[in-house]
Amino acid sequence: MWSSFIRRSAEAGNEKGRMTMTLNDEEKIKIAREYFVRADHGRPDILELLHEEAEIYFPKFGFGFGRNSFFEMVKGFEGALEYIQHDYDRLNFIPSGDYLVVEGTSEGRISGKAWAGGKTPGGRFCNVFKFRDVRISSLHIYLDPDWTGLLGEDSSTGYRSSVHFNPCSQSTDHSAIPPEI
Repeated sequence: MWSSFIRRSAEAGNEKGRMTMTLNDEEKIKIAREYFVRADHGRPDILELLHEEAEIYFPKFGFGFGRNSFFEMVKGFEGALEYIQHDYDRLNFIPSGDYLVVEGTSEGRISGKAWAGGKTPGGRFCNVFKFRDVRISSLHIYLDPDWTGLLGEDSSTGYRSSVHFNPCSQSTDHSAIPPEI
């Protein structure tokens, strides 16, 4: 499956004596694009793109370790996330060594509330991928967890509230929101 876009290089003195595979920038971009497609369609074969020891980070989820931790993160959205669609044509890819930073927008619906990157406060994201042995070994997802603007703005500053909110849960702790919002 990977043979069409990987190149192999033997590293002299590799302590385990195994072949390591490196990716060029275009190959990393191809894998990242495929990640977004599989994620948007809820495809379980997304795990094939992740290294078995992958590190996953997502706001409000924290860190997970091992490729199955991706499913632990996704479980947090069960019953709340109706759909998500990343704008593939407007993804901005920034490769650097083993890393690939991807900035973009998405649209979707969670708990009955919609967001659309560029049209609503939420929907902008930045993912940092790291690759090892032609797989994603680290995936850090950075986004505003108040995708739908549910928490509103702080009327004194115009900035959105920093209330602790779990987008994966059906409930929100509104006790920290000032009454004027």
